[in-house]
Parts: sequence; C-alpha cells; structure tokens
Amino acid sequence: MSNDQSFQRAAWRRLRRNKGALFGLLVIIAAIFIAVFAYFLAPDPSPFANRIILEIGGNKPGFRQDFLLVKKEKTVIRPSFFGRLMNGKEDPYYYVPIVGYEQKADSIIVQKFIDEGLSERQAYSTSQLSPSPIVSQKFILGTDKFGRDILSRLLVGTRVSLSVGLITVIISLSIGLVLGSMAGYFRGRTDDIIMWFINVIWSIPTLLLVFAITLALGKGFWQVFIAIGLTMWVNVARLVRGQVLAVRELEYIEATKALGFSDVRTIVRHVWPNIMGPVMVIAASNFASAIVIEAGLSFLGIGVQAPQPSWGLMIKENYNFIITQNPMLALAPGFAIMLLVLAFNLLGNGLRDALNVRGKL
Repeated sequence: MSNDQSFQRAAWRRLRRNKGALFGLLVIIAAIFIAVFAYFLAPDPSPFANRIILEIGGNKPGFRQDFLLVKKEKTVIRPSFFGRLMNGKEDPYYYVPIVGYEQKADSIIVQKFIDEGLSERQAYSTSQLSPSPIVSQKFILGTDKFGRDILSRLLVGTRVSLSVGLITVIISLSIGLVLGSMAGYFRGRTDDIIMWFINVIWSIPTLLLVFAITLALGKGFWQVFIAIGLTMWVNVARLVRGQVLAVRELEYIEATKALGFSDVRTIVRHVWPNIMGPVMVIAASNFASAIVIEAGLSFLGIGVQAPQPSWGLMIKENYNFIITQNPMLALAPGFAIMLLVLAFNLLGNGLRDALNVRGKL
C-alpha cells in the first residue's frame, strides 16, 4: 500500500471517530439528496413551488385544507423525468379551496372558501374537473402570505444554498490556488504585486464588495454566485501562498527542478497535492460563509429574485410574522440556514483534525 493510501485511510478513520464531523457530513449528504430530488419530494411540484392560493395565506403549521381541482383552459404538457427533475411540473388544475361540497348528477356544488367564516356557493360541471375532483392537503409547515406551501419552498430553496456554495468554492479555489501558488512559488516581485492586490481586496468589507459587484452585474441567480465567488478567493490565496512557501523548500521540489520539470508541472503535480489538506478545510469554511452571504443578499433584495425560492428571500417575505400569530414562516428557513452552515463548519473542523492541519491555518 502506498503512503498516500495509508494517509487517506488514517484520515478517514480519524474523521469517522469525530461525531460532530460525521453529523455534518450526513446533513450535507441529506441536503444534496433533497436539492437533486426537490421537485419529487415537495408537496407542491410546480416550478419554484409557486402555487399561489391567496385565500389560505399565512396559516400555521399542520393546517389542512380541501381543494376542488378545476382544469386549466390551456393544455399543460407533462414534462419528461429530467424536465421535472430540473424545473418541476406545471399544475394542470387550479386549486380552489372549499369548505364543503355536494354532487348532483353531472355537476358538483361547492362552498368556496373566501376567508374565515366566509364562503361562496359555486357550481362546476364534472367535465371541468379532475377525475378525482376533491383532494385534501396538509401543510406541514404552514403557508406564506401568498398561500404557498412553506415546506415545498424550503425544499426547493436547498438548491440555491448548495449551488451558491458550490460555485463560490469553485471560483474562490480557482483564483486563490493560481494567485497564491504564483506568489509563494516565484516570490520576489511576483509575490509583492500579488500580495499588494490581495491586501487591497482584503481591506474592502466583503458585503460592500458583493454589493458593488452585484450592482455591476445586475440582480439574479447567477450574478449572486459570481459576486460572492469573486470576494472569497482572498483568504484562499493567502493560505495557499503560505503553504507553497513552506513546501517549495523541500527536497522533492528541488528534485523536480534538477530533473528539468517546468514550473507549471511542479506546481500542479507536486505542490498542489501536498497542500490540499488545509485547502479542503478552508473550502468547507467558505461554503458555509457563502450560504450566509447569499441569504443576507436575498434578504436585502439584491440576491435571488422572486418567485425563485431562497431561504433568505423567504425570511424577508415572512419576517413580519415573527411578532404575530405564525412565527414559523420565518423561523423555518432560518433554522435551515443554521443547520446547513453548522454542518459545513463541523465538517471543516473534522477535516482539520483528520488531515493534521491544526496550527497551519
């Protein structure tokens, strides 16, 4: 067995013994599964879980409502498996909330729910309705002010948080590894120029820099990824520079120079594999930070835009319910953010211990 394999097995054993890191890893795996299959798990599988039923807005967790399914005028095309996986499926029916109904011949007479204690009598031909026209739905986490299912939007919103973390980490690692490696390996004037640039970016508050980039690129889903990624590479570059400065003096790096290997090959094939431990730890930390920053931007209205569900946007839309009768509308996405950020921080701490990089960060 090679030394690399022995080290990896020993690191995995140490990680498995860390209950906190294992809990974080399980939460992250569960979040990935939810993000991928969100539209199959969500009670509301419509695009962005955006089934608006204004009459039932702002209800508490556990609320149950009966609905009459009325066909839409247009023909709704059933999506493929992959299409539903990516974008959900459009509802072929209108969901009409009712408090009672009776069937007469080829029609159904219902009492349409308008508000508490208020209903309206309506009649529908069975040809206008679904084959199973009456359904009952329980809203486990309640409904927001637009009558949308909070649980469904919470599940679909997992995609945004994980996506922004993943893209941010990819961008920050790409820039940070390249600039940090160049500064640490070549030293001299290259190091001075790169460190000057890093210190300039470092001196600008992260949120202000994100605001500036977001305003320059515009509001939206992909713009948030780029804006956060372009602000979080600095700590990666500083860490990589320090690690490369230490590694470049080792004998095997001198051997690559004696063998005539190019600088690029030496950095990519021989330096990077030996500094990946600390880099993985800071990547987990950046993942958690990106989730919090995205939630903050969406809360302020310059991140993900409605109707796309984002946990920060859900808090913004429902935070006024905290001091009223239904605080869970805002607390549920807040708990989700807290749990996912905690999971990445626990995993990062576990990786630090398992890879023996304590004291190198």
